[in-house]
Amino acid sequence: MTAPQIDIYTDMLCSYCALAKRLLKAKNISFHEIDVTSDRNARAKMRKRAEGQHTVPQIFIDDRHIGGYDALYLLDKKGLLDPLLAGKSDNLSS
Repeated sequence: MTAPQIDIYTDMLCSYCALAKRLLKAKNISFHEIDVTSDRNARAKMRKRAEGQHTVPQIFIDDRHIGGYDALYLLDKKGLLDPLLAGKSDNLSS
């Protein structure tokens, strides 16, 4: 099974972005970072993918919108993040 594609939209001044990246790095998970600091087109694409959400970070695992750092942290705390990152879980509710 292949690792999922992780996209994380960030802003260089965002502390929650740094926390999200640190959590993923601690799990040895590679991710694609899209810096929207001064890129209006990238920010517009992020908003569209995130169904209007405009804050950063916005995190996607494959094409599933996870949300921001708090949502990522909560998935990890509930034990749901590792299976999701391994491509073994479709269940985000619990």
